[in-house]
Amino acid sequence: MVFSSHVFLFLFLPLFLAVYYLVPNRGRARNLVVLAGSYTFYAWWRVDFLLLFAAVTVWNYFVGLAIARAPRGSREARRRLVAGVAGNLLTLCYFKYANFGISSLNDVLGAAGAGQVSWLHVILPIGISFYVFESISYIADVYRGDTEATHHPVDFATFVALFPHLIAGPVFRYKDLADQFVHREHSWQKFGEGSVRFMQGFIKKVLIADSIAPLANSAFELAHPHTADAWLGVLAYTAQLYFDFSGYSDMAIGLGLMMGFRFVENFNQPYISQSITEFWRRWHMSLSAWLRDYLYIALGGNRKGTLTTYRNLMLTMLLGGLWHGASWNFLLWGGWHGLVLCVERVFGVAPSATRFRPHRWALTLLLVMLGWVMFRAGSVVNALHLYRAMFDFHGSGLSDVYAGSITSLEVVTLLLAIAVAAATGAASLRSPAVSPPLFARGHLAAQWMVWPVFLLAILKLSAQSYSPFLYFQF
Repeated sequence: MVFSSHVFLFLFLPLFLAVYYLVPNRGRARNLVVLAGSYTFYAWWRVDFLLLFAAVTVWNYFVGLAIARAPRGSREARRRLVAGVAGNLLTLCYFKYANFGISSLNDVLGAAGAGQVSWLHVILPIGISFYVFESISYIADVYRGDTEATHHPVDFATFVALFPHLIAGPVFRYKDLADQFVHREHSWQKFGEGSVRFMQGFIKKVLIADSIAPLANSAFELAHPHTADAWLGVLAYTAQLYFDFSGYSDMAIGLGLMMGFRFVENFNQPYISQSITEFWRRWHMSLSAWLRDYLYIALGGNRKGTLTTYRNLMLTMLLGGLWHGASWNFLLWGGWHGLVLCVERVFGVAPSATRFRPHRWALTLLLVMLGWVMFRAGSVVNALHLYRAMFDFHGSGLSDVYAGSITSLEVVTLLLAIAVAAATGAASLRSPAVSPPLFARGHLAAQWMVWPVFLLAILKLSAQSYSPFLYFQF
């Protein structure tokens, strides 16, 4: 079940909200409703993996209590933390990386003329990367003393299972939501704010991202792309991924508000960045903060000398790339960003520029787009194939195959132009720490406009085929 589906919009969500608000707001009754609804939401995909999901939750709940019982900072507390993290990582590695590991081993054995290792393909449980990372952050925060271990299993299970963010983030920390499990405000104003935010994300996903998708998909599937095909396809994917993923985040934040929760923001106009360092402070901000706080700093950060700092940056981005998927593509994509971050640090590039410099913005966007090629391509060979097309300047204009594979090319291209303009048009203005969404409170005209556009998006949803969010694969 996905947010941009009729089942969710017209069956699950109305029934869930009806039950949620009919249950008296006493004790943890509504938390229990959220937990039951979240488990139903997850089980809609596969009931059997709900058992794994629940097992990970139970494991981390008791690990948190065990760490809290040991003296803070003691060897025993550290031993329990290591055991808890190891259990999480072993689970993640088996389900997400076992196929990749065995496949890579068989490639090496095949090249050496040795026999192959037989292996039963492991199915990747949806959302496992997110709920495992959130569980690790919880037990790490308990160990550090940044949060108290909860003695309420419903609260912790609800934190891990919250269906608005369960499949593709944002990546939550228990300490940011702990108070909201005890008390949260419910009001028509907050519900209305959440509804508008949800509709904004739905519009981003269905009207923009899904309309751009054919341009990107066709370009990456071409056997012999022209230079224009490659650049248009990469530009399309750059816009598609942003509107698809930020649309999901908007919908998650909106759903949270409808239940009284206020979640962290996940995007802040990333394509106006003037350095890769700034880009990672604006793109998927919850994951960037997680990698910084629980990996980069844990490795030593910048406290142990220049070379160690570069090593930590590279390791963090390599592992961040591998978190996105078990393939060489994601590892190389992470390495690309790690390399650029190191170069920026060598030359003292400011994390956030104080004024707009067109050449820095253009270079940053180019570096991001080059990275997206490796991120999107089905294999390293396919990525290199597209890189060559981008820079060999072969062909005049779009190829007949590419142009012929797209319906209403002019309309889709226009939507692409609008999408890119919306993402980068404010590049000359320096935004605040987190820019308000387009339909934020105060923009009354925009709030009224969102309704007819939302209805148009529903009509388009009815006419198109199933289109999952891109980050579901992670």
